[in-house]
Amino acid sequence: MSRRRRSVWLTAVLALVAVLVGGCGVTRGDDESGLHRLRMMVPNSPGGGYDLTARTGVKIMEENDITGRVEVFNVIGAGGTVAMARLMNERGNDDLMMMMGLGVVGSGYTNGATNRVTDATALAKVVEEQEGILVPADSPYQTVGDLIAAWKADPSSVTIGGGSSPGGPDHLFPMQTAQAAGIDPKSVNFVSYDGGGDLLTALLGQKIDAGTSGLGEYVDQIEAGQVRVLAVSGAERVPGIDAPTLTEAGVDLQFTNWRGILAPPGISDEARAAMVDALTELHDTPEWKEALVKNGWTDAFVTGPEFEQFLVEQDQRVGSTLTELGLA
Repeated sequence: MSRRRRSVWLTAVLALVAVLVGGCGVTRGDDESGLHRLRMMVPNSPGGGYDLTARTGVKIMEENDITGRVEVFNVIGAGGTVAMARLMNERGNDDLMMMMGLGVVGSGYTNGATNRVTDATALAKVVEEQEGILVPADSPYQTVGDLIAAWKADPSSVTIGGGSSPGGPDHLFPMQTAQAAGIDPKSVNFVSYDGGGDLLTALLGQKIDAGTSGLGEYVDQIEAGQVRVLAVSGAERVPGIDAPTLTEAGVDLQFTNWRGILAPPGISDEARAAMVDALTELHDTPEWKEALVKNGWTDAFVTGPEFEQFLVEQDQRVGSTLTELGLA
């Protein structure tokens, strides 16, 4: 090839490369906001409610080019306290978000942590979810009334499991249920599991008599008839779940769990705005709306000062509740 032809060929190749690189586009996942390198930390084991919510949201953001590929990773320990400590140690890091919720608030108190969720950067509250009282398919307890009758007769003989550590929703819910039913919460035989996946194994293996957990984690098992729901914790029944509310069953209690997303403290205003914008776009997608219905989640999306104030109120409420129960 002559030098002139080689020069023309090289010029054409470089031009083509430039077109291809430009054609890849600067998607929302590849812009300078840092969203192309986001990580999402989950503060408990795979298969739990935090994990399900995080991975569902990340998948939808990736598929809709709201972000680039997002790494989801689990940090297990002390009901989210270990993950919370890691988040606080990542001060100023604008490529990290953490799924969290009521359980992380409570575990901070019961584990004597010095960090509070209010010390992190608040991004958004995303969902609320009812808790359920679940039993294996062949459990002798046919109704929640059967369970409570046995519980009252001998509290220590009924083992209740939850997919969160003391102070988490799966722990607070049975303690408050016991209290509302006239049972001393301190006499409850409660076993803590680090996430819904571990709790399901214990439930199906009949290592516990009943489990308390968010219903979205067990949609498949409920539909398959592997577990039964004796009661739900909210003000109204859950569509598709054949179970009464606790109030209907004669227990004067309503209880709702929630999940939100934090970032490390000290990130820039620009980074925070970019993350909130991405989560807002996620919230507005049809796929997210479908996920809400599928998993039995209630849309509870709030950002900014409203979410910050919510975290302050939740921290105060959980602290006073745990103190009242003698658990903090």
